[in-house]
Amino acid sequence: MPDSRRKSLSSCSSEGKIHTLATLLPVLEKQRQEGRTIVFTNGCFDLLHAGHVEVLEEARSLGDFLVVAMNTDASVSRIKGPLRPIVPEDRRTRVMAAVGAVDAVILFDEPTPLEVIMAIKPDVLVKGGDWEVSSIVGAPFVLGRGGEVLSIPLVPDSSTTGLVEMIIKKYGRCP
Repeated sequence: MPDSRRKSLSSCSSEGKIHTLATLLPVLEKQRQEGRTIVFTNGCFDLLHAGHVEVLEEARSLGDFLVVAMNTDASVSRIKGPLRPIVPEDRRTRVMAAVGAVDAVILFDEPTPLEVIMAIKPDVLVKGGDWEVSSIVGAPFVLGRGGEVLSIPLVPDSSTTGLVEMIIKKYGRCP
């Protein structure tokens, strides 16, 4: 492979999108100084599927910079049970960072992303349509700052749990 090709691949690496809160906050400050709208969503994103991608693309269309906060492995296990996550957090964050609609990825271990939301101060807070706006964590904080909170309709028959159930039904177990 020619060197010029390698340089172009490394310049678009998804690894540069993965942050800690400490590295993300200065990036967001620069975005705000440039007048950009910060959009935030969160979830486990255990097995990334078309439903996730559609929600992420819709979320990104609502602003200029999309931050995705992902539950750590321990957090996913607390929420989904001891057999989850299927995909470890380092791989989940890498895959999420490769999604074109996503500008930044951060992990959180707390029971909810409220602390992260309060630190990031998004202009728009988004969750999938299985969440009522009134039950979205951080909604009062974002609305109180003059922001928007939206629930984006889900893609029918598209969920990680559904995929796992289909695999078990088809193969009798996860392959």
